[in-house]
Amino acid sequence: MTKKYFGTDGIRGRVGKFPITPDFILHLGYSAGKVLAAADWHLMEGKRPTVLIGKDTRVSGYMLESALEAGLCAAGVDVILSGPMPTPAIAYLIRALRLQAGIVISASHNLFEDNGVKFFSASGSKLPDEMEHKIEAELNSPIETKPSIQLGKVQRIDDAAGRYIEFCKSTFPYHLDLRGLRIVVDCAHGAAYHIAGHVMHELGADVVTIGVQPNGLNINLECGATHCATLQKAVKQHRADLGIALDGDGDRVMMVDKFGKLYDGDQLTYIIAKHRMRKNVLGGGVVGTLMTNLAIENQFKKLRIPFLRANVGDRYVHELLQENKWQLGGESSGHIICMDKHTTGDGIISALQVLYALRDTRKTLAEFMRGVALFPQRLVNVKVSKSFNLKANKAVDAVRKEAEADLGDEGRLLIRASGTEPLIRVMVEGKSKQKVNYWSERIAGVIQTACNS
Repeated sequence: MTKKYFGTDGIRGRVGKFPITPDFILHLGYSAGKVLAAADWHLMEGKRPTVLIGKDTRVSGYMLESALEAGLCAAGVDVILSGPMPTPAIAYLIRALRLQAGIVISASHNLFEDNGVKFFSASGSKLPDEMEHKIEAELNSPIETKPSIQLGKVQRIDDAAGRYIEFCKSTFPYHLDLRGLRIVVDCAHGAAYHIAGHVMHELGADVVTIGVQPNGLNINLECGATHCATLQKAVKQHRADLGIALDGDGDRVMMVDKFGKLYDGDQLTYIIAKHRMRKNVLGGGVVGTLMTNLAIENQFKKLRIPFLRANVGDRYVHELLQENKWQLGGESSGHIICMDKHTTGDGIISALQVLYALRDTRKTLAEFMRGVALFPQRLVNVKVSKSFNLKANKAVDAVRKEAEADLGDEGRLLIRASGTEPLIRVMVEGKSKQKVNYWSERIAGVIQTACNS
């Protein structure tokens, strides 16, 4: 059954435009609260279910937090507020505090004009499709506020940051530290601004932090995991050994070596996998996505590491990991899931797993990636109307077939609708950079023309 509001990562959009409006978010909070209260497994000894709400640093977070809080309380659900915290921190705190669910107010890597809402279950994983369907169904019913004696209450957790910092540190081996390393950490003026630097510093690193002055408007603005040029420049400027870039909600990571060379999620996942294989702790195979670079897949074959591709989106990586009982998966965008460390993608913890590999082997990022030449790959985003039907468009289908025939076995093509924005994403990959550029531009042009007509 198709969901009306939920995408691959919750509900997201432009603030002030439906559905990211106070009235809808109020109703969403009420509907979610009603679903949670109705689920037998959420009730323990007659106590009300409790939901944790976290957010990133967007100015609209105050408004949306208040709306969600009111809706949940009206449905008879207690609420705990954490303030600005990384998305994976909320997933951890749900389990640590034995809560029934968690909600994160964030639009991840988007700029401040956008915002969104994503839910986590009691296990710290993304809410199952079944629960999202139930919440959407409840949105069709009016709000009926509980009697005053049954209304939910609200409290704030004051030590959330400290709890999460200690949790992150616990995923790094006790017999190692980061002494002697100078690391630049770019927090994208986002939710990890008061977290990531402390984690690295307390493990012994000499830390330089950038992107740690959020003002509600500068999240992801020319910084962080979606704009690594700022980090590359800072690493050289401070003569650092490494750079770590997170996105606005702290679940993505990119890294930079001392020469300013960028390493994306595919490469970092490969480094973690290669190290774990040699330590005999890989725990099965690796899950990538349809976007994972073909060179990485080929390298896994050489190492005899099983590899599977999931649909784009960390929730699909997570599902495939669970299905195969594997531990490691990742996306080129920087979402990396280490199931033995956390239930969801975590930028800080993923960076620590890479740092573990480097410290344990005394190798550099470049040395780990020696002999692995990524295929030229280009991603073009085409803005379209929400009514644009990609699958039914004959012109797009025709150019797709033409490109696939030309690329043959030496390339890949992926045309898909974004699960979070009104975009068609065109990814072309192949040995020939000229062909990659040609087909990505041509296909994007055909989509744009088809949409305008």
